[in-house]
Amino acid sequence: MKKSPLQKARAAYKPKLPVVLTGAVKAVEGKPTQSVANQEEIHQLFPNTYGLPELKFEKNANPTAGKPVNVGVILSGGQAPGGHNVICGLFDGIKKIHRDSRLFGFLMGPGGLVDHKYIELTSAIIDEYRNTGGFDIIGSGRTKLEEKEQFDKGLEICKELGITALVIIGGDDSNTNAAVLAEYYKSIGAGIQVIGCPKTIDGDLKNECIETSFGFDTATKVYSEVIGNIQRDCNSAKKYWHFIKLMGRSASHIALECALQTQPNICIISEEVEAKDMTLDDVVNSIADVVAARANYGNNFGTVLVPEGLIEFIPAIKRLIAELNNILAENKEATAGFDADELEKFISSHLSEENAATLRSLPANVARQLMLDRDPHGNVQVSLIETEKLLSEMVGKRLQTLAAEGKFTGKYSALHHFFGYEGRCADPSNFDADYCYALGFNAACLINAGVTGYMSSIRNLVKPSVQWIAGGIPITMMMNIERRNGADKPVIQKALVRLDGAPFLKFAAQRDDWAMNTCYIYPGPIQYFGPTEVCDQPSLTLRYEHQGK
Repeated sequence: MKKSPLQKARAAYKPKLPVVLTGAVKAVEGKPTQSVANQEEIHQLFPNTYGLPELKFEKNANPTAGKPVNVGVILSGGQAPGGHNVICGLFDGIKKIHRDSRLFGFLMGPGGLVDHKYIELTSAIIDEYRNTGGFDIIGSGRTKLEEKEQFDKGLEICKELGITALVIIGGDDSNTNAAVLAEYYKSIGAGIQVIGCPKTIDGDLKNECIETSFGFDTATKVYSEVIGNIQRDCNSAKKYWHFIKLMGRSASHIALECALQTQPNICIISEEVEAKDMTLDDVVNSIADVVAARANYGNNFGTVLVPEGLIEFIPAIKRLIAELNNILAENKEATAGFDADELEKFISSHLSEENAATLRSLPANVARQLMLDRDPHGNVQVSLIETEKLLSEMVGKRLQTLAAEGKFTGKYSALHHFFGYEGRCADPSNFDADYCYALGFNAACLINAGVTGYMSSIRNLVKPSVQWIAGGIPITMMMNIERRNGADKPVIQKALVRLDGAPFLKFAAQRDDWAMNTCYIYPGPIQYFGPTEVCDQPSLTLRYEHQGK
């Protein structure tokens, strides 16, 4: 396969491990843990893996010889830069335990485990994928591991291959599945360890021990480069308002990070919209007011960053979606044969008056998407709702009203963008290359420590990588009970943007200036080679969250 000069150069990059992982390690136990909420319910559901202690790795002065271990690895959910390096770190880590250790990759996600589709990952394969983007080494998928039959099918292939540990690389849902699988295998004495690794570009899988999910750093740098390019064009043509939707269904971390990097005129933070109980009209009017104010100074241009999940954070629409979810879940069999028109009529007739009024207030295409378009988990497919176009059109109508009142005399022309897939498979930044390699190598150490139901944890990430702290946390520690498809289920709690957190406060202190003045920053592309301050910096979110610590 022909490679570009950059591919060849990146293949030669040597990720930097935390110094503690460069020699033999021992696991030191901390205090017992409990789930972030619903402690009794989570404990009942996970009696064998609940309450485990945090683990921290330290140098081991008296190591013992390791034994060969066969490990299976699964890439689950959407792609994130650095996934290949997690696998490379895992491979090198188990080979360090014993040179005869073997790594098997299950193809196309958790479904590969259930369907017994796999390849053995050899050094020749691994070396082709070091420091590369994408998940194409084994592919990924979104099969949910929920049923006993699936667990037992996975156990069959593990026994056949002599696999005694599984590493699941995924987001909150995937790691929830890892916790369920770990509990089941522990309860039946299967002898299979399950370890998770925190992946999602959305940045919503984190806590004090998981400081960031991998891929977030690279993806936000990719998006910020393109936003900067658009802002340069915007400031050159001086005649367009660019509405830019960014990935982030359940939290606005991506939008906030990109705003801190590029300083747009407007950035909507979904969590703030919800906290202030804003309506869709409130959001639209706030944008229109900025457009009108800039026009007073002859600036008929600007940029607006819009989080992908905004619609679900508007309280009235959130209440509507919750009722829609319950109606669809409770009447699944009754509506199974309905066509789209019949389903719409059925839903409309079962809605409360408040939510029916909210539904009627929305543009017809958006209302239809809320009712009909669902993902495999039963969620509204917000990425299909063109929120950026919806907002720009509504802003245009509001400006017409303001013009009729003599409050807007400028010009308004909107362009639209959605940045999502562009950032998911980029070659990882040096930060993500190092972080991911450490996560995988650390997962091998957790396997060697004999634990199960843990997530690989690398901390102290604002320091140079050699100073990072390695260990593991019980996955159950991150869990709570949420309503999914009409039923209460244990899931990892998503980390939302904290309105009292340093990154948001930094943004909030400057946004009025950004709105009225043109303060654009042009970050440029990811730099893989050069001075440390250019190439190896973590995200601004991480930096602000840990300033002074």
